[in-house]
Amino acid sequence: MTAYLAWTAEPPEDLDGPWTEARPVAPGLLLIDSTEHLSAVYHALKWALPDDAALVVVPLHETPKLRGLAPGTTTWLRERTVPQQRT
Repeated sequence: MTAYLAWTAEPPEDLDGPWTEARPVAPGLLLIDSTEHLSAVYHALKWALPDDAALVVVPLHETPKLRGLAPGTTTWLRERTVPQQRT
Protein backbone atom coordinates (compact mmCIF):
# COMPACT_ATOMS: atom_id res chain seq x y z
CA MET A 1 0.00 0.00 0.00
CA THR A 2 1.09 3.54 -0.69
CA ALA A 3 -0.18 6.64 1.08
CA TYR A 4 -0.82 9.63 -1.19
CA LEU A 5 -1.46 13.25 -0.36
CA ALA A 6 -3.82 15.03 -2.75
CA TRP A 7 -4.93 18.66 -2.87
CA THR A 8 -7.63 20.17 -5.02
CA ALA A 9 -9.57 23.41 -4.82
CA GLU A 10 -12.73 21.45 -5.68
CA PRO A 11 -12.75 18.08 -3.87
CA PRO A 12 -15.08 15.51 -5.45
CA GLU A 13 -18.28 14.58 -3.66
CA ASP A 14 -17.85 10.94 -4.70
CA LEU A 15 -14.50 9.53 -3.56
CA ASP A 16 -14.78 6.19 -5.37
CA GLY A 17 -11.55 5.17 -7.05
CA PRO A 18 -8.67 2.69 -7.12
CA TRP A 19 -7.97 3.02 -3.42
CA THR A 20 -8.78 1.34 -0.14
CA GLU A 21 -9.49 4.63 1.61
CA ALA A 22 -9.75 8.31 0.70
CA ARG A 23 -9.79 10.47 3.81
CA PRO A 24 -10.58 14.21 3.79
CA VAL A 25 -8.35 15.84 6.43
CA ALA A 26 -8.75 19.58 5.69
CA PRO A 27 -10.53 21.68 3.06
CA GLY A 28 -9.37 20.34 -0.30
CA LEU A 29 -6.79 18.01 1.29
CA LEU A 30 -7.14 14.23 1.01
CA LEU A 31 -5.11 11.27 2.19
CA ILE A 32 -5.43 8.21 -0.02
CA ASP A 33 -4.39 4.61 0.65
CA SER A 34 -3.93 2.59 -2.55
CA THR A 35 -2.08 -0.34 -4.07
CA GLU A 36 -2.19 1.47 -7.42
CA HIS A 37 0.61 3.61 -8.82
CA LEU A 38 0.61 7.41 -8.76
CA SER A 39 -0.74 7.76 -12.30
CA ALA A 40 -3.84 5.64 -11.59
CA VAL A 41 -4.65 7.58 -8.41
CA TYR A 42 -4.03 10.94 -10.11
CA HIS A 43 -6.20 10.12 -13.13
CA ALA A 44 -9.09 8.77 -11.03
CA LEU A 45 -9.15 12.02 -9.07
CA LYS A 46 -8.69 14.15 -12.20
CA TRP A 47 -11.67 12.50 -13.92
CA ALA A 48 -13.84 13.13 -10.83
CA LEU A 49 -13.13 16.90 -10.96
CA PRO A 50 -14.34 19.70 -13.21
CA ASP A 51 -12.02 20.20 -16.21
CA ASP A 52 -10.46 23.41 -14.85
CA ALA A 53 -9.90 22.23 -11.24
CA ALA A 54 -6.37 22.36 -9.84
CA LEU A 55 -4.95 19.06 -8.56
CA VAL A 56 -1.73 17.87 -6.92
CA VAL A 57 -1.08 14.23 -5.95
CA VAL A 58 2.14 13.01 -4.36
CA PRO A 59 3.15 9.70 -2.73
CA LEU A 60 4.16 9.93 0.93
CA HIS A 61 7.07 7.71 1.85
CA GLU A 62 7.91 9.39 5.16
CA THR A 63 5.55 10.61 7.84
CA PRO A 64 5.22 14.36 7.24
CA LYS A 65 5.18 17.00 9.96
CA LEU A 66 1.68 18.42 10.30
CA ARG A 67 -0.78 20.19 12.55
CA GLY A 68 -4.36 21.40 12.53
CA LEU A 69 -5.73 18.52 10.45
CA ALA A 70 -8.66 16.22 11.22
CA PRO A 71 -8.38 14.05 14.35
CA GLY A 72 -6.63 10.75 13.67
CA THR A 73 -4.58 12.06 10.73
CA THR A 74 -1.20 11.58 12.38
CA THR A 75 -2.05 8.03 13.46
CA TRP A 76 -3.37 7.19 9.97
CA LEU A 77 -0.12 8.42 8.41
CA ARG A 78 2.15 6.70 10.95
CA GLU A 79 0.45 3.39 10.16
CA ARG A 80 1.24 3.80 6.44
CA THR A 81 4.58 5.62 6.23
CA VAL A 82 8.11 5.45 7.57
CA PRO A 83 9.05 7.82 10.42
CA GLN A 84 11.27 10.74 9.37
CA GLN A 85 15.00 10.29 9.84
CA ARG A 86 16.47 12.55 12.50
CA THR A 87 19.34 14.68 11.26
